[in-house]
Amino acid sequence: MEIFGLQIDSTDISSSLDNFKDTLVGQVTSDAIHHNFVTDLALIMIIGAIVTLAFFKIKQPLIIGYLFAGMLIGPLSPLWSWILPSGEANPLEQTVGLLNDISALNLFAEIGVILLLFVIGIEFPYAKIRSIGRVAIGVGSIGLFSTLGVVFYAATAFGLQFMDALFIAAALSISSTAVIVKIFEELGKIKKESSILVLGILIVEDVIAVILISSLQSIALVGSVSIESIIIVVLVATGLIVGTFTVGTRLIPPLIDRVASAENREILLLSVLGVCFGYALLANLVGLSVAIGAFLAGVLVAESKSAEVAKLLSSPIKDMFVAIFFISVGALMDISQIENYIWIALGLIAVATGMKFGGNIIGNLIFRQKPGKTIRSGLALAAPRGEFSIVIVKTGVDIGAVSSFVFPLIGIISIITAFISPFLIKSGDKIAPKLEKDHV
Repeated sequence: MEIFGLQIDSTDISSSLDNFKDTLVGQVTSDAIHHNFVTDLALIMIIGAIVTLAFFKIKQPLIIGYLFAGMLIGPLSPLWSWILPSGEANPLEQTVGLLNDISALNLFAEIGVILLLFVIGIEFPYAKIRSIGRVAIGVGSIGLFSTLGVVFYAATAFGLQFMDALFIAAALSISSTAVIVKIFEELGKIKKESSILVLGILIVEDVIAVILISSLQSIALVGSVSIESIIIVVLVATGLIVGTFTVGTRLIPPLIDRVASAENREILLLSVLGVCFGYALLANLVGLSVAIGAFLAGVLVAESKSAEVAKLLSSPIKDMFVAIFFISVGALMDISQIENYIWIALGLIAVATGMKFGGNIIGNLIFRQKPGKTIRSGLALAAPRGEFSIVIVKTGVDIGAVSSFVFPLIGIISIITAFISPFLIKSGDKIAPKLEKDHV
């Protein structure tokens, strides 16, 4: 009996020790994951600040600085990995260069996309969208879809798979609003007649891009091009957009103005962010991308009298999360294999830039625009690819629709095109006066 009792006591002790060990390991693992996340965030903020300051000093778009900073702390980091102590990687973590847990950062990246599109939507109230005119809609649509078709054909000719070619074509058909607006501001061209046309075309492209994201998601999930699925997506998106501009514009803006009347900025900020994420959730529930929901939420906020205040309040938060988004995107770009696809990147840049320029020139000629405005807008829209290009491809990567190399491929293309864009825009200023003189 004493032996039996001793056996029971030993079993209890062993069980207690096992429970204690599991609890201790769980606590250590949790602390390690928390520590790694804080380390990752600190690296992103510190290196991001240094690199983007350098890019600001050399008058280059900050988005390129974000991507470059991400590359430094991503796959390029073995060049100076001696800065951090070496250790065995935790199997629960996804180590990417100096970063330990990129999956946690992806959550913030998704928040960054939602806030980015929300603030872009605030720039485009319904009245502004409606007043763009048939010229911007016509020229923008011709330039976008002609580029999409030709780039898709070129990508398949380069030997890319169907879904890879489709996502790449969609990504390279959208000009970067962030890059172009930044260049216009730096050159003092933001209020010129040709710049207003370009901004109108960019609005059209941004709206089409948001719908494209949802359409591509559905096509990818179905596994093939289905006319029925595309029609369903278009109908659902149309229903959400129509509902936003009819019912939403009558309900949301007055509510935001009533909240703003309390003159408490914290409450107003929480309210507009509630509209942002609530509408993103609504879009997700009806089978669309959170991107289109966030964009439409911004349009609704833009209809309120407090739109400018809402934009000022939400922009700093947006800037933070968007910076994390682009830096984490850069960290995921394995450019160590750049020699394997650099020629494809250069070929796609040549095709996409040439076709975007040609498509916009054709559109301007169809709508009988002045030669100077035509050449300026064509060259401004020709090269830069940026935020939506990356968002579109990241969407394909997240759902497993495209190959892993497409992500860094688009990143390299975005960097190269952003660098050459200022030169194209400046060349338009040199060519346009000669054309206008000859036209007269």
